[in-house]
Amino acid sequence: MIFDNHNRPINYLRLAVTDRCNLRCSYCMPEHGLDWLSRSALLSYEELLRLCHIFAGLGIDKVRITGGEPFVRKDLIKFLDSLSNIEGIKQINLTTNGVASLPFIPRLKELGIRSVNLSLDTLDRERFFEITRRDELPAVLKTLDALIEQQFHVKINAVVLNGNNDADIIPMAELTKNLPVDVRFIEEMPFNGGDHEATSPVWDHRKILEQLQSSWPDIQKLTDPPNSTAFHYQIPGFKGKIGIIAAWTRSFCGSCNRIRLTPQGMLKTCLYDNGVLNIRDAIRSGNSNDQIAEKLMIAFRSRHENGWEAEAAAKAEGSFESMAMIGG
Repeated sequence: MIFDNHNRPINYLRLAVTDRCNLRCSYCMPEHGLDWLSRSALLSYEELLRLCHIFAGLGIDKVRITGGEPFVRKDLIKFLDSLSNIEGIKQINLTTNGVASLPFIPRLKELGIRSVNLSLDTLDRERFFEITRRDELPAVLKTLDALIEQQFHVKINAVVLNGNNDADIIPMAELTKNLPVDVRFIEEMPFNGGDHEATSPVWDHRKILEQLQSSWPDIQKLTDPPNSTAFHYQIPGFKGKIGIIAAWTRSFCGSCNRIRLTPQGMLKTCLYDNGVLNIRDAIRSGNSNDQIAEKLMIAFRSRHENGWEAEAAAKAEGSFESMAMIGG
């Protein structure tokens, strides 16, 4: 197993396969979209699989596929099939917005994928359009129904936006009454591809919990799993669970076991850093697997202690990235 310079184990890779998306969520990217990466700027599937072999050899055993929206990249299922056969990779999970993933659900199950994170910020069709700039809520809800029917472990991720979908906190939480899903509320982060000054969100994890307690005073705190990014709760008598992710507050840095690889091959050892190693260039300049592994280990052993330190180091380098470029 890999340990960083703060003695934290690293065994979890969040792998972004594309920066492109079929939604335009306001907290993720500008309305006009982004300057999308060219095909040559993206890591090829062959390069991604080579890297995953290297990561697995170092001790990474869990991979989450993210984007952008993973299902806008052609031949994703073929890639997942190959990824599932890499020795050492024990768990593959996936994050999707649910717009285009419905037809692939049976195949995902055949590949052994059992957990899917579904990005869904509201159950109100008008507000969904305001947030995503696309009228796709019916498609997303069909995907949600199919995932539940096929017995996937579904985590619904909702970013709480002040004055926009904060009214949806209670209706979203009510989904856990009759459905075996985790509804997770996430503090808003500054990664929308703009240059606005990062400020603490109005709806931080404390205020979200207070809102839930206003409707369910008896909501119970659950034991959080190791390396969890969420505080876990359950309303007595409800089938599902509720999570609150302090993504801005960064209360989970001390046990963080995850790294990120962006679509263009930049290694991020913290969500808030600007990238610490260009692996794409290392591959394309002829480095061997052993040489790449050595570069990775150097990066792991130079990791920031927490997100605040990483952000401070990155702040002078320019505007905030889009979450689509970072990997969700």
